[in-house]
Amino acid sequence: MVGLLIAGFVATALALYAADRVLKARSQARRMRMMRDRLAAATVRAEEQQAQRQAADQASAALTSVMPAIERSPLMHHRSAPAKGE
Repeated sequence: MVGLLIAGFVATALALYAADRVLKARSQARRMRMMRDRLAAATVRAEEQQAQRQAADQASAALTSVMPAIERSPLMHHRSAPAKGE
């Protein structure tokens, strides 16, 4: 009788331990899924920003090739380098 009672406690403890491990695994899987989704969204945003930067760079290069004077300010042509002693 005592052996059966001990076996019941051990079985209950093992079942509770297994249930705890299952709940922790599901919780971790949910966290990993959320992190994966956030990372995918951040990747999409970064790619969109990179595409916008490239488009702006291309537009700037196209404008500069049509109007080279934009590349350098007229004030820069008249400015002289400072002397070493200054």
